[in-house]
Amino acid sequence: MNARPALTQNDYSPLTPPELGAWSPALSVSVVVPAHGGPQLEFTLAALAAQTYPDHLMEVLVVDDGSEPPIALPEIRPVNTRLVRPSTGWGISNAVNAGAKAADGELIQRLDSDMVACREHIEALARWHHLTNYLVTIGMKRFVEVPPLTAENVFRAGHLGELFDLDNARPSSTEATIAKTDGLRKSRNPYHVCTGPTFALPREVFHAVGGLDPTVPRGEDTEFAYRLAMHGVVFIPDARAQAVHLGLPAQHRDRERAVRAVEPHLAHRVPLRRDLRKDRGRRWLVPYVEIVLDVTDTSEQVVRQAVAAALDGKLQDVVVTLVGPWSRLRDDQRTGLGDPCFELRLMRDLFAHDDRIRLIDEASPTPAPTPFRYRGPVDVPLHRATLERMIESVQEDLTGVLIVDLPDGRTARLERTSALARAALLGSPGDDPDDIIQTTHGVRHATPDRYWPVAAPKPEPVTIPPAPAPEEPTLLRRLRSALRAPS
Repeated sequence: MNARPALTQNDYSPLTPPELGAWSPALSVSVVVPAHGGPQLEFTLAALAAQTYPDHLMEVLVVDDGSEPPIALPEIRPVNTRLVRPSTGWGISNAVNAGAKAADGELIQRLDSDMVACREHIEALARWHHLTNYLVTIGMKRFVEVPPLTAENVFRAGHLGELFDLDNARPSSTEATIAKTDGLRKSRNPYHVCTGPTFALPREVFHAVGGLDPTVPRGEDTEFAYRLAMHGVVFIPDARAQAVHLGLPAQHRDRERAVRAVEPHLAHRVPLRRDLRKDRGRRWLVPYVEIVLDVTDTSEQVVRQAVAAALDGKLQDVVVTLVGPWSRLRDDQRTGLGDPCFELRLMRDLFAHDDRIRLIDEASPTPAPTPFRYRGPVDVPLHRATLERMIESVQEDLTGVLIVDLPDGRTARLERTSALARAALLGSPGDDPDDIIQTTHGVRHATPDRYWPVAAPKPEPVTIPPAPAPEEPTLLRRLRSALRAPS
C-alpha cells in the first residue's frame, strides 16, 4: 500500500481501486452497528453474514444502546459477531465510540441497524483503503418501505432488487450532490454527504479526531465528518456500495423541525456553515479564524495594539492566540517592578480573563477544528479588512496558504486547516509543509495593498471667498447721492 499519494483537494482520480471479486483483501474490518431495540437488526446482520469480504478479516460489533429488553443476537449473523454494552453514556455517538474502542479491525465501518447492505458493500468501501490510509469511503443508500421480509430471504438474496422495489425507492439527497460534483471530486465541502448510516475509515483516523461527540444529540454525523475534513482526509463515495434504509428517516416526516433541531449544534461546531452564523455580535464554540501572534520579547503596548486590531476587524468570528514563554511566570514568589518578566506578566494580567484570547507557549500544528489560521508579525496590526479579504482570496479556488509579502521582507499568512493537516499526514520529519501544500491545495503569494489598504488622504479644505455685494441700480444710486448733497 502506498500510504502517501499527494491527492489534490478532494480529487481522488489518481487512485484506481481493484475490481470487486478480483483481488485479495488484507486489511481487517470492524463493522460497528449501534442499536437501540433493533427491530430490524436481524436483517442488517443477515446482509452482513452474506458479504463477499473474507470472514477472517471481518468482525461485527453490535452495540446495545440501552435496549430494554437487552438485545439478543439472532441466529443468522456473521461468523465473528460480538455484543458490546457501554458501561456509561447513551445515544448513537456514545454507542459508535464504544464499538470503535472495542474494535480489533484496522478499518472501522459504521452501519446503522436499519440498513440492509448489498453483498459487496464492505468489499467496495474497504478496497480503497488498501491504496492509501487517509480516506473516508461512503456507501450509497435509498429509502424503502419495509416489505414482508425474513432474515433468511435477506441472507440468500443475490442482490437488493430481489428484496425491495428499488424503482420506487426514495434516493438520498446526498446522491444528487455526489452526481453534481463529479463524485465529490469537485466538491468544495465534501464532508456534507458523509451523513452517518454507512462509511468506512482507518481506525487510527477515527481515534485521531476524537470519535463522535456525545454532546451533539443531532447532526452528530455531519459534525464528525467536518472534523474529519479538518484532519485532511479525502472523501470517496462508491456507487458499488449500495444499501437500503428500512423506512423513511425523521426529516422526511417533519423536515422543517428536523432541520431546525440540527442547526444550533452545527452553528456552534461547523464554522464553514456561514449561513448559520448570521446573528451579529454572537460568539461561537468553534471560531472561524485563529489569529496567532508571537509576543516573545514584545512590549505590552505593542501587543495591546495588535490584539485590539485583531478583535475589531470586520470579521469578528475569531480567537486570538498569544504565543510566548508564559510557563516562565511563577506566582509562588514575590516579584517587583524589576521583574525580568515584567512585560510578560503585565500582558497575562491584562488578557487572562478575556475568553477570546488564549495564552500558550507553543502553537499547535493545526488549529483544528477552526478552519483558518492567521500568522503575522505582532508589530503589524491587522487592518479592519485584512482577514475578510484574505479569506475571500483563498475561498475563490480553495487555496491552501496565502502568503502576503510585507515591505520589510517579513510575511503574513492565512492557512487553511485541512491543507495543514493533509501536509502533516503526507510529510516526513524535516519536510517543508508548504512544499506539500503547493501540490495538494496550492500556495499563493500576494502584495499587501489589498489586505492592508492605505487610507485615502483627506482633501484639503477649500476656502470660498464671500460673494461681493450686489451693485445697486443706477436710479437708486443717483437718488442716494442727491439726498446727501448740501442744499
